[in-house]
Amino acid sequence: MEWRREKKGLVLLCFVCCLTGFEAKGAEFSKKNERRVPNALSEMIGPGFLYTRDTGRCTPQYWSSRREAWPKSLPQDSSVSKVFGSMLLERYEPKLTLLDVIQRNDDNGGSIFIKLVKQASTALLNSYTRPDYPYNPWEVKALLLEAIFSEEDAASQAEVFSQANHGCS
Repeated sequence: MEWRREKKGLVLLCFVCCLTGFEAKGAEFSKKNERRVPNALSEMIGPGFLYTRDTGRCTPQYWSSRREAWPKSLPQDSSVSKVFGSMLLERYEPKLTLLDVIQRNDDNGGSIFIKLVKQASTALLNSYTRPDYPYNPWEVKALLLEAIFSEEDAASQAEVFSQANHGCS
C-alpha cells in the first residue's frame, strides 16, 4: 500500500513538473485561432524532455549539434548562395550560412523552401562524409537548383532528401 502512495505521488510530481515547465505562446494567438486544434509540442516553450529529436547520424539535428567535424571543403560559415550557386539569392538572404539553415526550426509549417535548403544542406554534408550516401555532392546541388522554381518541386525534393538523410547511417 505504501509503494502505491509513493508511485502516485511520483506520477503527480512528474505531471506537475511538466505542466509548470511549459508556458503558452500567448492569449492573442489562441484568440485568433480559436477553431484550430493546438499542437502542444509546437506551441509550447519549455524543457526539451517531451520533445523528441531525431538523433540519427545524418539528420540536420545531428549536424547542427557539431558532434562531428564538418568537411574542410564545406565550412560551417559558408553562405548557402556560394555553396549551391547564385540562383539561390532569389529565394534566400545572402548572409544565410549552412550552419544557420541547418539549425533553423521553422521548416515545419513554414516555407517549403526553407525545408528544401535545410534538407539539401544536410544531404550535401552527408554526400561529402558518408561513402554509402545515395547522392554525390554535384547531384545534391543539381537537384536543389532544379527544385527551387516551384513549391511542388521543392516539397517533393525536400521529402526525397529527408528520406535519404534519415535512412543513412
